[in-house]
Amino acid sequence: MASRDMTGRAQAAATTPILSEQARDMIRRDIIGAALLPGDKLQLESISERYGIGVNPVREALNQLVSEGWVDRRSQRGFFVKGMSLADLESLVKTRIWLETKALSESMLHATEAWEEALVLSYHRLARTQRLIEREGEETLNTDWEDRHTAFHMSLLSECGSPWLLEFCATMMDQSVRYRNLSVNFNRARRGDAIAEHEQILNAVLDRDPAAATGLLERHYAETLEGLKAFLAADKAGEAFGI
Repeated sequence: MASRDMTGRAQAAATTPILSEQARDMIRRDIIGAALLPGDKLQLESISERYGIGVNPVREALNQLVSEGWVDRRSQRGFFVKGMSLADLESLVKTRIWLETKALSESMLHATEAWEEALVLSYHRLARTQRLIEREGEETLNTDWEDRHTAFHMSLLSECGSPWLLEFCATMMDQSVRYRNLSVNFNRARRGDAIAEHEQILNAVLDRDPAAATGLLERHYAETLEGLKAFLAADKAGEAFGI
């Protein structure tokens, strides 16, 4: 009998990290997708019920998200979705431009035919996907578009030769997506899917013109920033961001 109890406890202990990882991925997905808004309180019991995962794995997941910068832990008050601000957005975009233009330049230096073919395929998948889809009579974000948009941008950088640089770029991209998704959820007037800008960047890469490619990438992010700044200036947006 004692042996069975020990086996059960061992199995439960082995399962907890898997469940906490699942909880972490789902909570992070909903923060990025703006289903969980800046400043939302993340109560253990309600989050556990929302995702159908026990309180202990949820607590571990939230602690991990604190270390990753998605969640704040406030003394005696619990966990909250990390806030957002115009200053943070501007710093984020500036840093993305620094690192991604470097990564793109390095990728072009190490360009191969296979890389270019993969980049063209990634672009075409993105171009054939609608950013918004209708669901139950309402427009909603298309997760396929978001996945393909991320895949295209990461493909641009994938030959840079530095896993560390790629990891930093991927993290900043996720943070940027969070801002963009929140703006789309609250305001359907937007720049669209910016597919012409993506095509221009692709063509500059295929023409082996690093100056043009990095310049277009920088302008792409700068225009996105201006659109988001205009959104943040709106009263409704200010409430959503807690600013």
